Amino acid sequence: MNHVLCGLATNPALPSELVDRLIEIADGDLAEALADREDLSHAQSVALAARGEGAAVRLAHRGGLTVADVDPVTQPRVALALLDEGIGSPEWARLLAVDPDVRHREQLAACPGLPPDVMETLAADADIRVVAELALWTTPQMAARLARHPHAEVRSAVAANDRTPPAVLAMLITGEGLPPAQRCLVCDREATPFVHDPSCPRPDCDLRPGAACDGSHQSTVHDLHERALRNPATPTEAVVGFADHPSMLLRWQLAARPDLPPQVCERLAEDPSPGVRADLAENPAIGEALMRLLATDHDSEVRRSLAFNPRLPLDVLAQVAGTARIGPTLLPRIAAAGAAEVEELAASPHPAVRMLLAERRDLPAGIRDALAADPDAKVVKSIAGHPGLSEARLRAMVDRHGVRVVARVAANPDASPALLEDLAHHEPPVRKALREVARHPHATPLSLLACLADSRARRTAAGHPAVPPQVVTGLLADDDCDVAQAAAANPALPLAGMSRCLAALSQRGPA
Repeated sequence: MNHVLCGLATNPALPSELVDRLIEIADGDLAEALADREDLSHAQSVALAARGEGAAVRLAHRGGLTVADVDPVTQPRVALALLDEGIGSPEWARLLAVDPDVRHREQLAACPGLPPDVMETLAADADIRVVAELALWTTPQMAARLARHPHAEVRSAVAANDRTPPAVLAMLITGEGLPPAQRCLVCDREATPFVHDPSCPRPDCDLRPGAACDGSHQSTVHDLHERALRNPATPTEAVVGFADHPSMLLRWQLAARPDLPPQVCERLAEDPSPGVRADLAENPAIGEALMRLLATDHDSEVRRSLAFNPRLPLDVLAQVAGTARIGPTLLPRIAAAGAAEVEELAASPHPAVRMLLAERRDLPAGIRDALAADPDAKVVKSIAGHPGLSEARLRAMVDRHGVRVVARVAANPDASPALLEDLAHHEPPVRKALREVARHPHATPLSLLACLADSRARRTAAGHPAVPPQVVTGLLADDDCDVAQAAAANPALPLAGMSRCLAALSQRGPA
């Protein structure tokens, strides 16, 4: 991979004639990088598609190729990409449905809008991977048919399909009304009873760790149940019994469902697994009484998850904010708080609560400015990125709290060029602040030169359009290939530098 050429390929300022020259020498990574350009003409897209199948597939997904540009016989993956986008001839689908390459048939099975006869062909495929892939994405009618398939892997895939009729999903869980499955991936390959060793030494073995079958296909049935529990189309009454299931993973999946009845929520609140209780705590299905109970849970992760519940009462939020490490993040309940609640939160005696409110970016000016003057550094750090703060307030934050807030101030969208220069030269240096300055649209050449002195910020700064052109040109030869690639992609790179770089590198042959 030639990093400089790949950088040039994504440079928005690259003239069309230089794009043509890159296409002429493109191979592999370079061709795929060129395929992501927004300014390719149709002729350029067709020429680029001829340079490599990977680029052609990407172009097909991005709308750069038409049906007339693709031969499904010689370019099956490209044809599949168009079919996946809902474009392509039904004849392509019929041709690919009998393709000798199982990977192509499997990919076709996931495409939308397949003709009925093609679905019938795929449903009868000799390779179970193809049938299972069809079951994941197919129509309700075909899903109902495949629920009766003799292979448990296909039934498991049907359980994951959110287009499967609810009554069929209930049948898959209980088994009632369905003939027993006859095979699974385990008993297809091994004499039963068999449990796959998680440390299996066979390099060609693709069974999952712990896959097992004693004739009941138990690991595949477990997967089916897990998928059905995740499926929003599965009826509530079909899943409530899993509250007492011996599998912690299944109880965990159940705890996250938003349609749980109160008695099931109460049962799960007593679950011995903290992971189950944590997912339940975040679930908006639980009532206030359970929220207050979970706020006293001995496990901090449960209390932290409760903070993310969008229906949490504010007084409970204040309680968990003081006992769980939530960090600077915008909680759903904070984001939904009304004007009166915002005032209440801003007046909270708990710095952790004010910090969480400060993560909102639509606060009234008075509350925003009051939080900017908060005596607690955590609160100030959270409010520092809020738009509308004056330069004087931003500088006052840095004066009061120093390195604890410098990076967040540097990320403020209204930070002025002069302020960014001062932050880039702050003593002691703040590496996170340099990375923020390096990506800030207001950064000046002087501040970016300071960022180039830091190994991590250098990679971002090298692509900033405010870097002086002569500096960008010099960075093309940087020892760090990521820096060189970012410089090559920088629209500030002079045209003469683009041409010289392309001429020198293209003499070495395809990228």
